[in-house]
Amino acid sequence: MKTRAAVAAGAEVELEIREVHVDEPRPDELGVKIVATGVCHTDAIIRDQWYPVPLPVVLGHEGAGIVTGIGSGVQGFSEGDKVVIGPAFCGECEQCIAGHPMYCAHFYDRNFGVQRQDGSKAFSDDQGEIGSHFFGQSSFAEFTNVPAHGVVKVSDDAPLDILGPLGCGIMTGAGAVLNVLKPKPGSAVAVFGTGAVGMAGMLAAKASGATTLIMVDIVEDRLRFAKELGATHTVDSKEIDPVEAIKEITAGGVNYALDTTGVPAVFSQMTKSLATMGHGALVGAAKLGTEAPVDIGTLLLSGIHVSLVIEGDAVPKELIPRLISLHAEGRFPFDRLIKTYSFDDINQAFADSADGSTLKPVLTF
Repeated sequence: MKTRAAVAAGAEVELEIREVHVDEPRPDELGVKIVATGVCHTDAIIRDQWYPVPLPVVLGHEGAGIVTGIGSGVQGFSEGDKVVIGPAFCGECEQCIAGHPMYCAHFYDRNFGVQRQDGSKAFSDDQGEIGSHFFGQSSFAEFTNVPAHGVVKVSDDAPLDILGPLGCGIMTGAGAVLNVLKPKPGSAVAVFGTGAVGMAGMLAAKASGATTLIMVDIVEDRLRFAKELGATHTVDSKEIDPVEAIKEITAGGVNYALDTTGVPAVFSQMTKSLATMGHGALVGAAKLGTEAPVDIGTLLLSGIHVSLVIEGDAVPKELIPRLISLHAEGRFPFDRLIKTYSFDDINQAFADSADGSTLKPVLTF
């Protein structure tokens, strides 16, 4: 069938909206009509070839939509089901079986290979084949085919226009807090970076009962917004040393910290801001080969724990419904991070995300 899709055809150039052909779902796939999809920093860095993938390709990996087709081997779904789409994983390797599918042994191939395991691609046009299955979905298309095991069915009254980012960006920040850091009630948490991932992490920490919530950034407007969302303290790190500020606020350091920036100097600051036996997590993506300084001489005495976290170490079918429930209770207002754009304005959404004027762009079809 024919569909419209935004195609990344070259590094650091705008996406091209084309009419393309999408094939039929394979036995293990669902066909999905995308209702809305988030724009994520990962889409931008793949477009710009920080992590080289074959071009052309249809990106997008925060999709929410309606099931339109069901592969012959898929059970548990019906046409018309509302769904949120998560990353792809094999479901059979040691990490998948152990409940950590985001660390699947085949995660890179299945999410960045931009093709099916047999080498086929779901999209094509008169110029040839176009990469598909980016993060198991390629949701910058009106219709797409996705591996069924990465799809989360949601209720009939679910607001699909806001739920897509739960499949990556919001899941990354909230999952790192809820699944990895696991802050105790009454604890202190610092989040470095006030983008959508960082704000989601802060909201999750608040929902967990943390009572000291420190947000660190260099953008004054975002720091003000973090206060509106529940941050108890903000630190402008271009004006003051965030490590000193955090230690002064907490009388020694935070119990938990989250670095959403992927900036080496910020990662170092995060490690130094932790209290004795504190736990920090990195979720920010950096270019391959990036190294960060860690003062192992001083920090050896602190007993801190540092985790590198992918996709919030989530099991999407467990975490996404939990986040939806928290949102319904008013305890996780991630919708306040979202600004919607029409699909035709996709390149403006990318630009607004890059300059920080929009925290989480969501494209609607």
